[in-house]
Amino acid sequence: MSQSVITGTGCSIPEWITSNNDFHYNRFFTEKQEAIEQEPPVITRKFQEITGIEERRYANTEHGASDLGFMAAQEAIKDSGVDPETIDQIIFAHNFGDVQKHTIQTDILPALASRVKAKLGIENPFCVAHDILFGCPGWVQGVIHAHHFFNAGAAKRALIIGGETLSRVLDMHDRDSMIFSDGAGACILEKKENTSSGIVSTASMSHCLDESHYLFLGKSNFPGADPRIRYIKMHGRKIYEYALTNVPLAMKKCLDDSGASIDDLKKVFIHQANQKLDEGVIKRFYRQFGRREIPEGIMPMTVNKLGNSSVATVPTLFDQVKRGKLEGHSVETGDLVMFASVGAGMNINAVCYRM
Repeated sequence: MSQSVITGTGCSIPEWITSNNDFHYNRFFTEKQEAIEQEPPVITRKFQEITGIEERRYANTEHGASDLGFMAAQEAIKDSGVDPETIDQIIFAHNFGDVQKHTIQTDILPALASRVKAKLGIENPFCVAHDILFGCPGWVQGVIHAHHFFNAGAAKRALIIGGETLSRVLDMHDRDSMIFSDGAGACILEKKENTSSGIVSTASMSHCLDESHYLFLGKSNFPGADPRIRYIKMHGRKIYEYALTNVPLAMKKCLDDSGASIDDLKKVFIHQANQKLDEGVIKRFYRQFGRREIPEGIMPMTVNKLGNSSVATVPTLFDQVKRGKLEGHSVETGDLVMFASVGAGMNINAVCYRM
């Protein structure tokens, strides 16, 4: 029986660190373009209490999302030891394409996957390069897509990348802008025979009625701003409540479909949205199985230092733990882990994976 196995991982974390103190010079306004009376230090302190975010990473001016993705892909290819010419699929998950610094014009022509294929120098015309837009769960969905390609006999080896430069689409007069960051993560997924490792089960959900516009592009909060220029915006409270209600359901379905027990689960690599939300999700997930206590160390977190880099959070987190770079966390052969995410659309997914 064949399995879809992650044989290599990599990530690209920008070096430019922006702390909460760097927002003390900002003027914040509401979505109605009314000035927020609280001083920026008070705003950033409350923000950190809720999200756990102390600092985040922004890409250098010369790097776009495809550049970060390319660097993460190089690491994943090196880690796996595969010949790039033997890759059947390159899947790049993002939301805004390559956005140039100081503009908010998205650039997705050509596709970011095509740009990465060109930068890798892959000549094989049967290596199909394509992008997917699935909100923050994009990289996890790319893994699910590749897994189904394998099961359909359409591919045997895939490079899946999640990369974003959200710093280029931020309204710095909106408090929510402090959540987002830049980064990229990647993996090589291969169809393997006679192995117990690999994808055990998957689950995906989309709620696209009222929920589809919880994240959107909108004008700046700054009074008199040009309404033609659009920035990433969100209905934070609605997203929070949606995620708390629905993400645990998808996670439970995925675990149930795996046939494993909740006690078999060693790590949950959840989208680094914000610390309070993720803690709420994991508590509700375990309560569905009658568990009131959460196992210590079950949910690694990087959001406090890296912020929310959308599609990049899960693969970056997984790569760091897999390489032993996140203190107090590790994975061993045979461990059952879960990837889970939620984001624009609104979309949710989960993958149970045996190391």
